[in-house]
Parts: sequence; structure tokens; C-alpha cells
Amino acid sequence: MKKFYCYFAAFAVNILLVYVCYQVCRIEYLAENWAVFKDGISNLGFFQALKGSLVFDTSAIVYSNILYMVLMLLPFRFREKSSYQKVAKILFVSVNGLGIFMNLIDSVYFAYTNRRTTCSVFSEFGNDTGKMGGVFFTEILSHWYLVILGAAMIFLLWKFYVKPKVNTEIFSKKDKIFYYSFSTLILALMIPLCIGGMRGGFTTAVRPVTLSNANQYVNRPVEASLILNTPFSLMRTIGKKTFKVPNFYDKDEVEKIFSPVHLAKDSVITDKKNVVVFILESFSREFCGFYNKTVDGGKYQGFTPFLDSLMEHSLTFEYTFANGRKSIDGMPSSLSSIPYFVEPFFLTPYSLNKLSGLARELKNEGYYSAFFHGAQNGSMGFQAFAAATGYDDYFGRENFDEDPRFGGETEFDGTWAIWDEPFLQYYAAKMSEFSEPFLTSVFTASSHHPFNVPEKYKDRFKDTDENPLHKCILYSDNALRRFFDEAKKTDWYKNTIFVFTADHTNQLEKDFSLTDLGAYSITFFIYDPSEKIKPERRECIAQQIDIMPTILGAVGYNKNYVAFGIDLLTTPDEKTWAVNYNNGLYQYEQNGLMIQMTEDGILKSVFDFKNDSLLSRNLVNERPLQADSMHRVLKAVVQSYMQRMTEDNLIF
Repeated sequence: MKKFYCYFAAFAVNILLVYVCYQVCRIEYLAENWAVFKDGISNLGFFQALKGSLVFDTSAIVYSNILYMVLMLLPFRFREKSSYQKVAKILFVSVNGLGIFMNLIDSVYFAYTNRRTTCSVFSEFGNDTGKMGGVFFTEILSHWYLVILGAAMIFLLWKFYVKPKVNTEIFSKKDKIFYYSFSTLILALMIPLCIGGMRGGFTTAVRPVTLSNANQYVNRPVEASLILNTPFSLMRTIGKKTFKVPNFYDKDEVEKIFSPVHLAKDSVITDKKNVVVFILESFSREFCGFYNKTVDGGKYQGFTPFLDSLMEHSLTFEYTFANGRKSIDGMPSSLSSIPYFVEPFFLTPYSLNKLSGLARELKNEGYYSAFFHGAQNGSMGFQAFAAATGYDDYFGRENFDEDPRFGGETEFDGTWAIWDEPFLQYYAAKMSEFSEPFLTSVFTASSHHPFNVPEKYKDRFKDTDENPLHKCILYSDNALRRFFDEAKKTDWYKNTIFVFTADHTNQLEKDFSLTDLGAYSITFFIYDPSEKIKPERRECIAQQIDIMPTILGAVGYNKNYVAFGIDLLTTPDEKTWAVNYNNGLYQYEQNGLMIQMTEDGILKSVFDFKNDSLLSRNLVNERPLQADSMHRVLKAVVQSYMQRMTEDNLIF
């Protein structure tokens, strides 16, 4: 029966090979994104991190290899046939080869999201599979070494796969009894082991392991990506209901601590100014010279010379944050005051809720509204969201192409959308056709992968360093300059409030940007040519979800509405705040402090980001009064959000 025992040893060795490959992928993931992880890696306990990674790797490996395990462990002799084992080997190498490439590819995508990829990515680009294919091909060419590494690991899986020795001996009756009894026993033992591996534990007190569980093995949320693996992240988010209402307070108490309901005021002066909202693709705060005048000893110029000049005459804020990390997070936050929690709002069942937003509220005041995006109509779900929140019209690539003044294939960037310069010229021209007052919003596109600029600008805006996005930011900034050159000639210009916000950060390099808070630091300011909104730099916090209540306040809107943000024009500096969701932790910023809270409501970290921009010192035990006050509010914000989402209560 020696060969019989070798059979199960071979099976165990093969599974062990997969564990080794996953760890190699993890090392590559760390190396590919070393700039993000380097400062915290020395404080990350090796054995603690290894323990955490094995928990998630086990879950992923068991899930993905369950069919292989069944084939190998069925207690019947036909499993020993050569043809049967050949099928098992092909299945084993194919499934685990796919897992290897998922991990390697995701090490590149991390730069855009700062987290492992979940199933939301397929919904996000559901209408843009062709574009994603182009991006994927480009990334393969630029990261050829990952292709070689992946192919090498798959080859080694095939080469070192241990094929169980086939037992051709004639069994005696006694041997047969032992064979089937022992095989059945192994199968019986493996069933609970596999279930425990999938769940991440064996006791009934352990709920199935989820992405947020990775935070218990790390010091910073971003490091959770090192503990996780991409197959697990994808499998654990298939068809999941993403929002769960916590029970921190009873319902009445939540409303007393925090309420997103903005009530009409007794006396308001109505000023029906036009509103133009720019959502700028990837305009990280790091890229703006205006915000970073002391960086590099005062020599840092940034990549937004036009916006820098405009900010000198605008209402700006000392700390400006996105509420999410993806393009599809930026639109709900900026236009409907809905922050990103857990998963992109677009991709949850709650996106079908009754929604409010700037467009719907201003419609009550007689505003016409339109949303502009230079990609194919329907791309990214923007058109559907614009319609759901009350925009009257949507103008995309097809509309641009049909306009004889601007249309033409030469204006398409070849991947995503119309180049920003021609599309913003189209945007300015279309607004001159609208009746006032109007609300329009535009989502720019050129400062995006694959990081190209139009041929005619390649000598003017070219790579000056290792960050290919910089030239695109320079190009888009110049496109905004050209937009304003045209807008200033119109009758509507001086009667318009211009809001500028990035959708999210991208391709960050500076140490202060590579923190849990820096990853959300964006360009955000308000420009009013009439200066009724006073140009000044306020020592306060501003976030995307503040745009809706701030603009409604500026035009004198006097009806009740729901918005999770605040009116920056009437809120004292010390009462401004921001919230972010970061790899399973909620972050809340106010008065120079940032706290981090787990999904279960446990206070994990407190940082003085005003004086410690690198978030190097956790003050969780040193600022109890301030932390407790902020913690209380954050729990109420999260509970209010989840309650309103699940109860379809997002409008007044």
C-alpha cells in the first residue's frame, strides 16, 4: 500500500505549490508598489502578516481548487487512471494559472485604486469592454516582465506537479477494505478542513472571512492589500449585498448626533446664478502648485499653471478631500452628496433608490440641467446616474460627433473619449445655447490611462519625469484655460459659479500623498467671477459631498433636502469635516485630526494630520476627548448612511 499513501502526499505537495506561487505574487505586488508600502513595511510584523496572508490564501485556494480536490479525493479506483489524472493536472494548472495572473495584473491596477480589485470593476467597465481590452494590451506591453513571471510560474506548476503513482497491483479483499475505508476517511476529514479554510476559521463564532478582516493584520488600511489576494477579493464580492446597517445607536439618537436632512431657513435671499461643476479626472492635490508652495524648498511648480492662477481669485480650502478612489465614486459624491462607503454606490442595488442631487433640487427653482462626458454615451454608468438624479440632458461623444462645428474622429483619443480641449470647447458653445439659469456638469477624460496627449501637443506636453500622468494634467489644464478664454466672451459667464473638483487621486509620488489621508487629497475650489463668493483661502476642510449643499446655499435654495455634506459658506471652519472609506476602515477628519474606525465601530487610530502629514504617530491613547467626540459622530454618519440606503430614504 506504499503507493496508496504516496497518492495523498502528491496531492498535498501540489496544493503547497499553489501557496508558494501566491506568496511569490505577493512579493511582486509589494515590489511593484514599493513607494506606497516602503514607510510602513518595517512596522509590519512578519509572522503576523504571514499568518494573515495564509488565512486569505487558504480561502482562495480552496475555493478555486474545490473541483480539483473532489476529483483527487473521490474514494474510487478510477481516479488512478492515467487519462483521469491528466485531466486533473490540466484543471489544476489552468485554475491556478488564472489565479496567478489575477494577482500579477492587480499589482499594476493598485496604483489607480489603492486596494485589491473586487467584482465591482466588471460592473464599472461593463459598457467599455473594448476599451478595457486596449488598456489591458497596453499594460501587457509596458509590464512585460509580469507576463514572463506569470508564464514561468505556470510552467513550474506544470513541471513540478506531482502526479500520483498509479496503483496497478491486484488488491486482496483486506487491501480493498483498507483502501476504501482510508480514502473515505481522508475525504471526510477534508470536508470540514475545506469549509474552515473557506470561512477563515473553524468555530461557530467565526463568521466567513471578508476583505475588511485583513485590517487586523496590518497597521494601515492600504497594507491590507498585501494580506489579501485578488482571487479572494473577486470571489468574496460576487453577488454580495454590500451595505449592512450597524446598531451603534437607536434610530432617534442617530438623528440627534448626525442628520443629513437640510431644513429650509426662515429668510433666504434667492440668487439664481448659473452653476458649472467640473469633475476633473485624476487631478490630485499633489499636482497643483497653488497647494504646494513650500514643497521641495519652494521650488515645486506643479502641473496646473492655469488652475493655480484661477485659485488666486477663488474660494479655496486648506484641506480638500475626495470621498472615494474611483471615477464612479466621484459623481455621486460631487453631485448628490453621497459618499463612497464599502462599494461604489453605482454598483450596489441601492443605486436604484429614489435619488436627489443638484439637478433635481435646482429643477424646483426653474433650472435647466445637462451633464457632459466625452466618452461613448452610457460609459461608466454616468448617463444613467445623471438621469436618475434629475439632469434634463446628457451630452457625450455621439452628440459631439454629430455637431458640425466640432465632430470628427480625429478628436477621439483612441481609447476612452474626446480629447479634453475640443470637448470643453464644445461644452462652452453648448452652454451659450441654454436658457438661464442652468446647471451643467462635465467630467473630463484626458488625464487618464494610457496617459497620452494629442499629436499636436506632444512636443509641448511631454514626459519630464517618470510619471506619465503629469503631461496629461498639463494638457487638461491648458484645455481649461482655452475653455475660459471662450467662456469669458459669453453673456452667462459673470452670472455663473464654477466649482472644480477632482474625481479621485492618481499616480501619487510625494511622501505626504502616499498616506491613508493623502490618497484622498484632491483639487477642490470655487470660483465666482462676480466675487459674491469671496475669494479667500480658508483654514478648513472641504470634501466632495459638500458641493451640493454649498451650491444650494449659494443660490438661496429654500426647501428641505437630504445631503450628507455641509454648506461650506455658512459653516465655521472648526466645524467642517470629511469622511472616507479606506480598505475596510472609515476615516473621519476634523480640526486637524483624523480617526480611523473599523466596520464594527472600533476606534483603531488617531492622527494629527495637521502637524504630522506622514501620519507617523498613532495618538489613539493620547487624545481621548477629541477622539471620542469624533468617533461618536462618525458612527452616527455611517449608521445614518446605511439606514437611509437600505430603507430607500435618500430624498426628503
